[in-house]
Amino acid sequence: MRLAYNLRMDEFLESPAPPPHGDNMPEMTVSELANALKRTVEENYAFVRVKGELGRVVLAKSGHLYFDIKDENATLNTIMWKGNAGRLPFKPEEGLEVVAEGKLSTYPGRSNYQMIADKLRPAGVGALMQLLEERRKKLAAEGLFAPERKKALPYLPTVIGVVTSPTGAVIRDILHRVRDRFPCHVLIWPALVQGEKAAAEVEAGIRGFNALKPGGPISRPDVIIVARGGGSIEDLWPFNEERVVRAAAESVIPLISAVGHETDTTLIDYASDRRAPTPTGAAEIALPVRSELIANIASLSGRMSKSLTRHVERSRLELKSATGRLPRVESLLQQPRQRLDLASQRFGGSLSRMVSRKRQRFDKAAGGLRPATLKREVAQKRAEVQRLGARLAPAMGRRIQRLREYYAAQARVLDSVSYERVLARGFALVSRSGALVRSASAIAEGDALKLRFADGEVDARAGISTPPKSKGEPAKGKPETPPSSEPPPRPRIRRARRDGDQGDLF
Repeated sequence: MRLAYNLRMDEFLESPAPPPHGDNMPEMTVSELANALKRTVEENYAFVRVKGELGRVVLAKSGHLYFDIKDENATLNTIMWKGNAGRLPFKPEEGLEVVAEGKLSTYPGRSNYQMIADKLRPAGVGALMQLLEERRKKLAAEGLFAPERKKALPYLPTVIGVVTSPTGAVIRDILHRVRDRFPCHVLIWPALVQGEKAAAEVEAGIRGFNALKPGGPISRPDVIIVARGGGSIEDLWPFNEERVVRAAAESVIPLISAVGHETDTTLIDYASDRRAPTPTGAAEIALPVRSELIANIASLSGRMSKSLTRHVERSRLELKSATGRLPRVESLLQQPRQRLDLASQRFGGSLSRMVSRKRQRFDKAAGGLRPATLKREVAQKRAEVQRLGARLAPAMGRRIQRLREYYAAQARVLDSVSYERVLARGFALVSRSGALVRSASAIAEGDALKLRFADGEVDARAGISTPPKSKGEPAKGKPETPPSSEPPPRPRIRRARRDGDQGDLF
């Protein structure tokens, strides 16, 4: 008999006896044997419950969860498919003691057996509390719970954002308390508050409210309330997830946590700016009582009116008292008026004397500006100018004559070196298209040329010419004319003498 141990029933079950051994036993392929083992294991261990410590924990991109359950003597490879892994109320972490429920199976590709878990939970509340404490210490070390990070709540918010389930009693309690205390606009971000998707939806609500732009089509809340009713530690576990705690700590908008009852504590309470004992208490923290504000304003208004009346009355009495101590206006003006009268008397005599002196000086100066005197002075200046002109005329004439002769001599020199004089000696000036031609090599056959002589211009066209010979070789049929060794005569220019005479040029 073969015995199998069922971990769920914790008892031994009998299995059929194996077939007898012998040479006539049929052969099996590896796949057939692996599948037979797989059926045997799955039939005999269709449901097992295993308790142990989590070892390797891997969340694949597909969403499947791979982990090990181990104790001091053995390790069990375990798989939890995506659908079940997504519903876990907590995040499996290495070292956490858990209880897994599922079935045993085999993996023929590697010749090993494994557990396919349908459920996974911590092994008792103590394990969850230990995990919670370790996570709290980790986040506190990062400064997420530091008091200096806390933001002050607005005294009178106009918009309140609430992240909670839209169908529970929590939102009804909050709205009822808002209407009672100070009616304002309330935005609700629907979110699951229990289960495997709760943490992601609560985080999305917090970050979503913070993403709203001030003055946009949807009003941005002045304060956020994250609320949930009471429950067990497993029910409240989404509010202990790191993603929710980090979203609360990073919120720019002040945040009030109202999770569970007064005795319940979650990690979001440490990261929030204020903690409310209940969801109703969160509304009371967020809003003042409107009737109390009205009464307070009325009381302050009455006190201010009385204080203003007392101040005005006291100021009137002080002004009346000060007025009685002031001197009369007539007594204040007596001495200044007397000084004015004396100054006016002195000023009148001084002004008359000053005017008399100014008139005398004016008459004296006007005597020297009579017309006859001016005419005589003008005649004298004109005669003086004429005498100076008569003296300068001969000298200027001689100077102008010398300059005229000098410039005439310069003109003759320029005329002697002009190209027109060269043309007069029988030479011609060759041009093409208005440009001067200086070399025969610059002319091509058929070019239109213009020949300028001393007495006019002639149009011509270039023809074929005999190419020039090399240097030193005389042309055929023509005697070589020896070059003249004397340079052409240069005109001699005699400079003018410094005594003013022009002199001869050639």
